Amino acid sequence: MGKVQMRVEEKGLVGPPRSGGERSEPERSGGPTSPRAAVGIPTRDTQPVPDPEVITKAIRRRFTAEYKRRILQEADRCGPGGTAGLLRREGLYSSHLNTWRHQREQGEIAGLEPRKRGKKPTPRNPLAEENERLRRETERLQKRLRQAETIIDVQKKLCEMLGLPVATTDRNGSDA
Repeated sequence: MGKVQMRVEEKGLVGPPRSGGERSEPERSGGPTSPRAAVGIPTRDTQPVPDPEVITKAIRRRFTAEYKRRILQEADRCGPGGTAGLLRREGLYSSHLNTWRHQREQGEIAGLEPRKRGKKPTPRNPLAEENERLRRETERLQKRLRQAETIIDVQKKLCEMLGLPVATTDRNGSDA
């Protein structure tokens, strides 16, 4: 027996039996392969595996204006190699610095604050609202007029069928 096997047996720990073909490979029985694992001391093989699941929706990073100013000041003080180290340390891209520098040059202090993405709402025109209201009212009144004309036509036909006199009026509302 080898020295390691003897030490293991002295402590009362016996690993899984070796397969006949290869002495150096443990049998795939799932038992502890080292004295540390048998005692419960975590080894490289028994450390918890990180969850590989990716979150379903990525979360966009948002940077405050103060953070952007601080990073720009640090980047301005660094040389070319220092800037790369700063970007690696902060987890940023060079495009972040380019965009932030452009905003700073344009004087967009408020532009350094994170902005809401997507289509910007158009301001409502009060005349357009009034126009829409009047259009809806006109449609409603035209519908009522069609209903009233239909009722009058039915009444005229009923009077004709019953032989009652019908007062005729023209479109202007005067008697003819």
